[in-house]
Amino acid sequence: MPADPAPPAVIALVPAYQEGTRVADVVRAAAQHLPVLVVDDGSRDDTAEQGEAAGATVLRQQPNQGKGAAIRAGFRWALDRGVEATVILDADGQHDPAELPRFLRAFAERRGDLVIGRRDFRRMPPVRRLSNTIGGWAFSWAVGRSIPDNQSGYRLVSRRLMERLVDGHETGFEFDVEMITTCIRADFRLDWVPIRTIYAGEPSHIRPLDHVRGFTRVVRKARRDVRAPLP
Repeated sequence: MPADPAPPAVIALVPAYQEGTRVADVVRAAAQHLPVLVVDDGSRDDTAEQGEAAGATVLRQQPNQGKGAAIRAGFRWALDRGVEATVILDADGQHDPAELPRFLRAFAERRGDLVIGRRDFRRMPPVRRLSNTIGGWAFSWAVGRSIPDNQSGYRLVSRRLMERLVDGHETGFEFDVEMITTCIRADFRLDWVPIRTIYAGEPSHIRPLDHVRGFTRVVRKARRDVRAPLP
């Protein structure tokens, strides 16, 4: 009987900014399941050193350029090394690395190009619950299909979708929704897995007014772009 084919190479990708006190715990937990790449997005603390000490490969990006730019830097690194998929999770502990096998199973069984961790909005603080619910309605309207969680940062991205995204232009949180619109436009498979909803009370790096302006711009752009084929 022929041997089973080797599983695709998958890594955990952790974009990090000013997370020196928390990134090591995330790396150690994620490393129980996958090799870990940390992209330090211009931190002024010891994020890079803590990531390396915990066992991750670390890319340093200077100056700070935003989460989207950090993720694309990780994509370039992964593509250059033949990686078949990356699982993105935050460095602040709001994504449980113990749930990485859920993404790996979904990828192995259903071959989703974008597998998004779907959170339970009922377990969020009221302001976040409201913003995510309204944002979900607006984005679903823009792309013409139900997108139950467009802002979850815990997600698996296939190699062919990384190739479509690596030259994108969004630098901040907007890159999360650009991933979805690109997946839809390319007629790739979009999939979901349930994940825990974790909030530890730490302040967010997101600026509310900038977030609203940016998300409004992205929704309008998604409404326009999703109807046009990718070049």
